[in-house]
Amino acid sequence: MEADKPSQATTTSNKGFTGAAGRRGGDKKKAVQKSVRAGLQFPVSRVARYLKKGRYSERTGIGAPIYLAAVLEYLAAEVLELAGNAARDNKKNRINPRHVQLAVRNDEELAKLLSGVTIASGGVLPNINPILLPKKASASQTPIKTFDSKSPAN
Repeated sequence: MEADKPSQATTTSNKGFTGAAGRRGGDKKKAVQKSVRAGLQFPVSRVARYLKKGRYSERTGIGAPIYLAAVLEYLAAEVLELAGNAARDNKKNRINPRHVQLAVRNDEELAKLLSGVTIASGGVLPNINPILLPKKASASQTPIKTFDSKSPAN
């Protein structure tokens, strides 16, 4: 009776596949990256690895690296868009650190977020104190002659 049954090892060894592909004898599915599943460009797996390696907490939820990657991608896109606009305003085709600095410091929310950050080779914002600017000529200093029709000269 025992000799008629095939051994368990021979029935489950289908090309070394595990899971449903091995059990059912089907083809192996192609692996889909977590970033592709989430519709992101930033690497979800790398963010998850950094979260684990950084020891920020004992445990990390499964959605945390996806959410963090999405937030980082949004911030990067926002900074790149503003820096691209700054480069175009300066008639340049390439974004350099100066354009990033101008973009970040001219945007109120990004300036608040990155207030303690120094951007290398970014320079400073052009700013002249209003006290140092030359004063405009006022109306009392330069009298304007008006000719009246009832003046005694006529």
